[in-house]
Amino acid sequence: MLKKIALFVVLFVLPLGVMAQNKFGHMNSQEVIVTMPEYTKAQADLEAMSQKYQQEMQRTQEEFNKKYQEFLAEADSLPKNIAERRQKELQDMAQRQEQFQQEAYQSMQKAQQDAMAPIYKKLDEAIQAVGKAEGVIYIFDLARTPIPFVGTQSVDVTAKVKTQLGIK
Repeated sequence: MLKKIALFVVLFVLPLGVMAQNKFGHMNSQEVIVTMPEYTKAQADLEAMSQKYQQEMQRTQEEFNKKYQEFLAEADSLPKNIAERRQKELQDMAQRQEQFQQEAYQSMQKAQQDAMAPIYKKLDEAIQAVGKAEGVIYIFDLARTPIPFVGTQSVDVTAKVKTQLGIK
């Protein structure tokens, strides 16, 4: 019976000792990403693209408003068929404008995804390198995965990931 208790204690305590040696890491990728030069360039490129879309939307809106005001000024004096034709033109313009806005939004989303993919890939490679160098079991990214509690035993490797990327 004493041997069974001793065996149980060894089988129960040994894994706890092994677990105590294992380390967990955590980091905040958002803190790292915003300092990456690639991110700064991507944001500038996306902002430039957004400005171009906004300028085009403003131009088409102004064109629509001008035609609409002209139509309102002449509506009473136009023959019915010409008035209907101009109304149809205005409706078509409004539909094209709405379609362009949707396409611009989708294009901006895709551009953002395309710009961020290599940044996240580079970040993930740096996280893996730090994880191997530090000998941790897991590195939890607090920016991508909500974790309600991070204990003091978990090592914050954010600064080491920045160093791995050559960022201060």
